[in-house]
Amino acid sequence: MSRPRLLLVPEFTEVEWGQIRSRLEEWAEVATYDPPGVGVEPESETFDRGAIVQRGLAELDRRGWDHCFIASDSWGIASAVQLAAERPDVVDGLALGHAKLSFRRDGPRAPLSAGVYEAMTELVNTDHEQFLRHGAVQATGGSIDEEQAERMIERFPRDLMQRGWEMITRDDVDLREPLAKLDCPLLFAKHDGCLGSTDEGFEDAAAAFPRAQIVTTSDAPLASEDFAEALRSFCRSAD
Repeated sequence: MSRPRLLLVPEFTEVEWGQIRSRLEEWAEVATYDPPGVGVEPESETFDRGAIVQRGLAELDRRGWDHCFIASDSWGIASAVQLAAERPDVVDGLALGHAKLSFRRDGPRAPLSAGVYEAMTELVNTDHEQFLRHGAVQATGGSIDEEQAERMIERFPRDLMQRGWEMITRDDVDLREPLAKLDCPLLFAKHDGCLGSTDEGFEDAAAAFPRAQIVTTSDAPLASEDFAEALRSFCRSAD
């Protein structure tokens, strides 16, 4: 039996997946990437979801993958859904950590905490290194460790971090419609006790897609052994 192919779509950098990537590579052919302008990647005119999607499509083409599973977490899920919508015939399944239908921070049942978001945005704008070194670590409950944070600092100059944060976290997406159009299995992961994402946001996503498989993790999914195992089961059951 051939190994599943798994494309990990980043929020900001492939470094985020460092804690579980080796686990995933035990059973899958794994690919991930840095967005344009990050690390050694050539710069582009924009650093936004569209640029992340285009870089992901280029990765699929480079590898010659005509079928794969796609996984992402937190702010990266909008890029993952958009990428899947661009190549629906390629997608065997879609796994979303911190699953939600939008990045709305206001109003009833907001999927994100406005207070946490505002605090993180202020830290990004005043000291991006401290944001990566401490803010990201705290916001993920320690799921991104200090070593990963230092590697991220090496890849992100201040202006790129600030531009990237503003573009990737903007509240201008509604994932319900593109998800409904995808004819593929779904896996939704909830980060129990997450500071930034709300229970209501996850509950609304799960209610909108009742056939989605559900997993709850104590760590951020992109660093969670439980999410890695759920991905393995998901890919095997959907293959």
